[in-house]
Amino acid sequence: MNSFSFLIVAGGSGSRIGGEKKQFRLLEGRPLWRWSADLAASMGDDGIVEVVLVLPRGEVVSQAWPEESVVPLRLAEGGSTRAESVMNGLAACSCDYVMVHDAARPLVGGALLRRLMAATDEGVGAVPVLPIADALKRIDAGSGRIRAVDREELFATQTPQSFCRTTLLSVLERHGTSFRDEAEAWLAAGLELRCLEGERLNFKVTWPEDLQMARALKGGAARPLGVRTGLGYDVHRLVPERPLILGGVRIEGSPLGLLGHSDADLLAHTVSDALLGAAGLPDIGNLFPASDEAYRGADSMELLRCVVERIRGEGWRVLWVDSVIQAQVPRLNAHLPEMRMRLSALLNPGGPNCVNLKAKSAEGTGDPGLGRSMTCWAAATLAYGEGTE
Repeated sequence: MNSFSFLIVAGGSGSRIGGEKKQFRLLEGRPLWRWSADLAASMGDDGIVEVVLVLPRGEVVSQAWPEESVVPLRLAEGGSTRAESVMNGLAACSCDYVMVHDAARPLVGGALLRRLMAATDEGVGAVPVLPIADALKRIDAGSGRIRAVDREELFATQTPQSFCRTTLLSVLERHGTSFRDEAEAWLAAGLELRCLEGERLNFKVTWPEDLQMARALKGGAARPLGVRTGLGYDVHRLVPERPLILGGVRIEGSPLGLLGHSDADLLAHTVSDALLGAAGLPDIGNLFPASDEAYRGADSMELLRCVVERIRGEGWRVLWVDSVIQAQVPRLNAHLPEMRMRLSALLNPGGPNCVNLKAKSAEGTGDPGLGRSMTCWAAATLAYGEGTE
């Protein structure tokens, strides 16, 4: 029996799903990468000797792993490309053979792993593939011309992909940087590749809907998650020659405005963080970083709209938001109804009002009391799934 390392590539950014890196998003209480890792760890008798997890560059920290497991977990640091991450992982492996698996494919089955191991030899790789079921079109990016594509000989490639470790490392060193997966580099080197039938449930979690489907398949969506509350807080300095915008409302006549990378809409930022907190997602500083020029001068209500779409993609709906703005100047009470209307229309379009706002004086205390800054707090209540309160 050949000995295999099970190499999990979890070094990517997961940018298409948004928020927290997808490989660390929870599925039934476990991060996505743990599902395949736990499967591999249960297959010691089948020849899997170790699990090697490649983590994002600069984020290699100890991961929870059962002390009683006979299959150890080893960690490696990812690179700037998939090929670099895989090569780093291969260097951390100790077995003659390796299966390279995407962390974002949590539902792979043990039967597929056994078939791949049996089909792998020193100069022969093995990969799972599935025939393309959808009709395909090619759209020219320049002209917009649309052409039909014959799907008869097209197959989608899955992971894990199984190879002789030293041969794969040599192949990637010579051919790997420009290829989309290890099988592509293997073929470019002129080596033999066996294609085995993959598994329909072994899909890759790429978009928010994929994560919803995975949760439904594992029973998470069938179980009501109830109601959650999140807290948001933000503070911005008041400076001259900046517009003052709160809840999408421009406060005309204010001599001071809020300083920030975006339009510095303090209220929209705070509500966004409260919603993200209730949904268990990262804050807006991570989603829309000030270091990204794309968000310079951004409309914070549009960023809030993105947040609402994101939490809806996770299965949450807004029940109520309560917020308080602390400011010495200017007086804000006259503007609260319009702020409330705009926020509620965005959070619950077509539905009843779901926002309560208050404005409080700082009573001359601290920077807010001296008119140097504004602060804001918000609490957001979300419910999971459809239904009525």
